[in-house]
Amino acid sequence: MNIALILAAGSGSRMGNIDKPKQFLPIYGKPLMIHTIEAFEVNEQVEAVVIVTNDAYVDQVKVWCKQYDLGKVKAVVAGGDSRQISVFNGLQAVKAISKSDDDIVLIHDAARPLISQRIINDNISACAKYNAVDTVIKASDTIVRSVNEEFISDIPVRQELYQGQTPQTFKLGLILDAHEKAKINALGNVTDDAKLVLSLGKEVHLVEGSKQNFKITTFDDLMMLKALLKIGKTEVL
Repeated sequence: MNIALILAAGSGSRMGNIDKPKQFLPIYGKPLMIHTIEAFEVNEQVEAVVIVTNDAYVDQVKVWCKQYDLGKVKAVVAGGDSRQISVFNGLQAVKAISKSDDDIVLIHDAARPLISQRIINDNISACAKYNAVDTVIKASDTIVRSVNEEFISDIPVRQELYQGQTPQTFKLGLILDAHEKAKINALGNVTDDAKLVLSLGKEVHLVEGSKQNFKITTFDDLMMLKALLKIGKTEVL
């Protein structure tokens, strides 16, 4: 099986003065996260969807799934105090509906609604071959590193740098093992699942992402999303 795990449990604190987390904000008549889930709903290779969301919104998300006819959604579960805990909770729900440790799970941010069908398909095919993949785009700007936020510590070689996106996609048995080992070794609050897999000494293959697959983090991002959807010139439309 190919199962999408949608992470919608963030607080959206960087969005500014809003009355609800960003993934629940209405965008042209439907919550932002529904735009994201619909991309996986229509994908022919994705067989099931699991959603991890804020505890207070679990019932509301279930209502939205019925309202927007998201038939592939098999479970909506509560997240935790960190991304790592939320992913782990979601993986338990994925495990409950999966058929094998070789099933593929695509872990994707609900706040990346412009995910394309090409990226989803590339993640699935690459994961089938490599067991673990990460969606990235090449860094277009020079990256400056500072350890004290005041002076430059290093300027890495740009050609070796990439910006991470999602999905991050893994064979289910591998990513479960990575999370269970992280709990045993007290690796708390790791914000990247690929890093947990790397900690096992496993390789993570790169899949090309897209600049349109950006994460809605700030109010400016929200305005950009609305503009792109309005003009309809995105890869997903």
